Parts: sequence; structure tokens; C-alpha cells
Amino acid sequence: MSIAVALYQHSHAFDALADEWRALLRRSVSDTLFLTPTYKRVWWRHLGEGDLLLLTAREDGDLVGIAPLFIAERASEGRVLHTVGCVEVSDYLDWIAASGREEEVLGALLDFLGGPEAPPWDRMDLCNIHQDSPTLRFLPPLAEARGWGVETEVQEVCPVVNLPETWEEYLASLRGKDRHELRRKMRRAEAMEGLRWYIAGPEDDLEARVEDFLDLMAKSSPQKAAFLTPAMRAFFRDLARAIFDAGWLQLAFLEVRGRKLASYFNFVYNNRVLVYNSGLDWEAYPQLGAGIVLTGLLIRHAIEEGREAYDFLRGDEPYKYRFGGRDVTVHRILVRREG
Repeated sequence: MSIAVALYQHSHAFDALADEWRALLRRSVSDTLFLTPTYKRVWWRHLGEGDLLLLTAREDGDLVGIAPLFIAERASEGRVLHTVGCVEVSDYLDWIAASGREEEVLGALLDFLGGPEAPPWDRMDLCNIHQDSPTLRFLPPLAEARGWGVETEVQEVCPVVNLPETWEEYLASLRGKDRHELRRKMRRAEAMEGLRWYIAGPEDDLEARVEDFLDLMAKSSPQKAAFLTPAMRAFFRDLARAIFDAGWLQLAFLEVRGRKLASYFNFVYNNRVLVYNSGLDWEAYPQLGAGIVLTGLLIRHAIEEGREAYDFLRGDEPYKYRFGGRDVTVHRILVRREG
């Protein structure tokens, strides 16, 4: 039975395909929150541009592949295909295929994109593909076999901590200086009167807590303040509600006597903690090291819950390595459609 590819160009497809999409994601080797229809729908609503080009691949009616794409006009490159989510707020992106079927599914999707039913395009720019993705292995030679030019490059690193069974095992895995510093700061913080940390739950006003987080994020640095445009703030608000309702949001705060000092906007998905963004009030209790303390508390919490990994996501900031992060690479695939 051959694989049939269909094209969807309206955002209603995120909802119409949601159940099948989630089931396929669980059958793939690329199951991450950034590939869920929940995340894609919110990203497209607030940050999408150009024309949606969502491709599905079916065999005998069964969904075996999805390429969530969009086409945007670029002044120097023409019409460029991107994966939905291809800006800095999406850390792992990919095309989705049933495990063991990746090569033939990718081939069928490329055949469609090279055929007369696909909208015209000049370049393909696929970002943030995990080092272990079958797409990274199969798509470049499949594209070259169709006469297209292909380049691949390491785009960025994601420091990841693979979590042991106990907190003491985790501490023992750190370098001596880092272990000593973390223990010292956490002990000092836990002895402070009025200090508490918590994860926002059903009893909290989620919208209010998200505003608290955004305020802390803006205080963290001038770069983060500038990053939080009205569109980006709306994205975070909508994403928080969607991810919270799905049971994947970990919105954590550290405060002293009611003053919020640090916050993390994390995801818990597929038994992994994904560290999405953070906020920090540098002026309050500067000797406390609130960001370090809250990170330590959240890693300890993750170990107690039996999580598999604590993933700091993209970026090589030094603090991630002080907590034991080890690099995973994400890659970029560039395809030139010659002729």
C-alpha cells in the first residue's frame, strides 16, 4: 500500500488532527512537547507568518507522518519552507513519522513537495533538529537524490542532566566546587525565615502567576525585557493556559516574605523537565543566589518524582554546566531547490 500525502492550509487542522497527531507522536522517536498540536496551535496563532502548509502522510487510512510547515517570503531567498515553531522559542523541532517508517514517510513527503500539488517554494530551512532524529539521517540523502542541494550544520547545544535515583547521587556527580556552592546556598536559603518555594497548581490564579513570571522575566535583563514584546507576552499567556490544562506546565516560584525573587516556566513532558524560561529579581537579596537555589530545589524535586532528565534546552550558559549539564546538539538542514 502506497503512502498518500494530503495538504492542510488552515489552522483548524491543529484541532481536527489532534487525537491522531498525539497518537502518532507517541509512536515516533521524536516525542517532545514542541511537536504536540497543543504547542503548534498556540505558536501559529501568535507567532506564525506566511502560509500554513501542514502535510499528512497516510497508509491505508492510518496516519504515519506529519510535516507541520509554513512558507514565508524572504527578501534574499524567495519562498522558504520552515517547520512551524522555527523561532527561538521552540527548542526541539522535527517532522513526525511512525517509528521504523521514517525513510519512506520522509520520501513520500518530499515527493509531494517536489510535485505539482505543492505550492511553489525555493528553499527549505529546518531548524532545531535533535542529534538523534531520523530526519537528520534520512532527509539530506533523500533530498539530494531528488537533485536538490543540501547543507547541514550544528545549530546549538542543549545541556541535559540525566537524573540518578537520589539527590545524594546527583550531588556526588557534580564537580567539588559546584557541589559545595550548591549545598551552601540551599542550606542558607532553607534556613531563612519567610522563605518558601512552590509550583503553581489548581488552587492558584494562573493568569496572575503568569503575570508575576513575566514581570520577573523582564527584570532579569534588558535583553529579556526587550524580548517580551506584546506579541510574545500574549504567546506566553496563551501557552501557559494551554499547557497547564494539558497537565504539562511547571510554573515555579521562590519568594521571601511574599516577595517573588525567582521563577521558572518549565514543562514536564514524557517524564522529562524542560527548562523553558526564567525570571529573576536581581535587586532583592542579592547574596541569596535565588536562581541557583530554585534550580537546585527543582532538580531535587524532579529526582524525588522519578524524572528521567532535567533538560536546560538551547543555550550554553555556564550555569547549566555547573548543574551537571551535558551537551546534546540540535541541527539545521538547508535545502536548495535547484531549477
